[in-house]
Amino acid sequence: MAPNASTPWWRRDWRVDPPTELVLTLVVPVYNERYLATILLDRLFELELPNVARLEIIVVDDGSTDGTRELLKDFAAKNSERMRLILHEKNQGKGAAIRTGINEATGDLIVIQDADLEYDPRDLGRLIEPFIEDGADVVYGSRFLAGRRRRVLYFRHELGNRLITFMSNWFTDLNLSDIETCYKMFRAPLLKSLPMRSNDFAIEIELTAKIAKRRWSVYEVPISYHGRTYREGKKIGLKDGFRALWAILKFWIVDDLYKDDAYGGNILHNLERSQRFNGWMAAALTPWIGSRVLEIGAGIGNITSFLIPRDRYLASDINDHYLHYLNNYAGGKPYLDVARVDLEDPATFAALGETFDTVVCLNVLEHVRDPLAALRNLHSILEPGGRAVVYVPAGQWLYSSIDESLDHRVRYDRKTLAGQLESCGFEVEHMQSFNKASVPGWFWNGKILRRRGFSRVQLKLFDWLVPILRRIDRLLPWQGLGLIAVARRGR
Repeated sequence: MAPNASTPWWRRDWRVDPPTELVLTLVVPVYNERYLATILLDRLFELELPNVARLEIIVVDDGSTDGTRELLKDFAAKNSERMRLILHEKNQGKGAAIRTGINEATGDLIVIQDADLEYDPRDLGRLIEPFIEDGADVVYGSRFLAGRRRRVLYFRHELGNRLITFMSNWFTDLNLSDIETCYKMFRAPLLKSLPMRSNDFAIEIELTAKIAKRRWSVYEVPISYHGRTYREGKKIGLKDGFRALWAILKFWIVDDLYKDDAYGGNILHNLERSQRFNGWMAAALTPWIGSRVLEIGAGIGNITSFLIPRDRYLASDINDHYLHYLNNYAGGKPYLDVARVDLEDPATFAALGETFDTVVCLNVLEHVRDPLAALRNLHSILEPGGRAVVYVPAGQWLYSSIDESLDHRVRYDRKTLAGQLESCGFEVEHMQSFNKASVPGWFWNGKILRRRGFSRVQLKLFDWLVPILRRIDRLLPWQGLGLIAVARRGR
C-alpha cells in the first residue's frame, strides 16, 4: 500500500510519496551583520524553491551590538507575516543561536542559513533534491565539490578546513568533503531529537559526530560559495580551528545522542556498542526462536541484528526515532520489516493482521502499567503452540537510580513472572537466571553511587570481559540481573 498523509514520518518514503505541502524552516543566526542581514532576508523573501510550499524564516539575533538588533526589530515589524525574530539578550555563540531557532522551528525540513551572504539561497533547491529522490536524512552543501562558482580567497584557510574535515572523517568514518559548511539541511523530527551542547562554531563538529553515531542517511551536494575577507567581517579564526579539533575528540568519546526521554536512548546506544554482551544474550535466546518472529521493543536493534535472518521478522517499538533507525537498518533486508506496536494497546496487534510462532519481548514488561493486559496481547498474536520469549530485570532489592532513569516500574522474581504468564494462558516451558556477573556493578553504580547509567569506559571494560564472564556466570551463587522466561501458548 502506498504511503499517504497519515503515514508516520519515520516510515514515509518521499521517493514514493513526495510531500505536496513541504515547509522549509530557515534558521538564521545573526551577530553584528547590520550591513548584510536585511539584504539576505529580502533575498529569502523572493526565494522560490521546487517542492516547497512555504518558507518559515526564524532569525535569531545573538546579542548584536552594532545596530543590527534595532535594524532587525524594525524590519521584522514590517514583515511579521514572513519572518520571526528572536532576541538573545547577550551574545552566546552561533551554536546557541542555532539551538534556539531549531527549538522554535515547525517545518518538515530545517536548514541553517548564515546572514553574511557567503552562501547563495538559490542553492537550497539542490539540498532538497536528495530528500525527495534518495530518502536522505541530512544533506550537506559542500563548498569543495564542483559547484557553479566560488570566490577564490585564503589558501591557508581552506587547508585548515580540509584538515578539520579529514580529522572529523577519521573519527566518524564518514567521507564528507566539507563539515564546516553552513548549509546543512535536516529532517526536522530527527534534528529536534538531537541534543546540542555547543554554543560556538563547534556546533558543526558536534552535529556531524552525532549524525554519524546515529547512522543517518547523509548526502552532499555542490554549492556556490562567495567567501568574504576578514576586513569584510569574516568571524571564524585560528582559535576556532583548535576548538574544532578538540571538539572532534570530545564528541568521539562522548555518546550524547538522544534528548532525555522515557526510553533510555543513550543507554540503548551504549549497549549497541556492547556487541559481545548482545551476542551472549542472543545466544541464550536463539534455541527458542522460531522462523516467524515479532520483536516487541526492539529499540535500535541491539538484539535484532543477532536474530536475523528469519523467514519473517517484524521489529517494533513505540519510539518514532528508534523506528526510524530500524527502518533505515531494514533497507535491503526483505525478511525484516518494521512496525509501531504498543504492548499495552490490543488495536496495534490486531492491525498487524497476522500471527507469529515467536514473540520476543525484552526489557519491556517492567515498563507497562498493566502487565497482565500486555501478556494477553502477546498471547493473542501467537499461533497455537507459539512461544513468548520474555526478558525482565530481576531482584527488587536491586531497584536503583538506574531503574528510575529507565522508567522501570518493578524488578521481577521467578514466582511473580511465572504467575503472570500462567494467568494469561501460557505454559511456562523454561526459565533461567541471566547475567549474574553484572549484579555487583549494578549494585555499586545504582544503589551506592546513585548513578543513572554506566560510563562508556565501564561498558567497554564489561564488554571486553564478556567471554570470561560467560564461562563463570553459571558458577556464581547469586541470582542474575535478569530473568529469561519461555512460555508456550496452548494448542
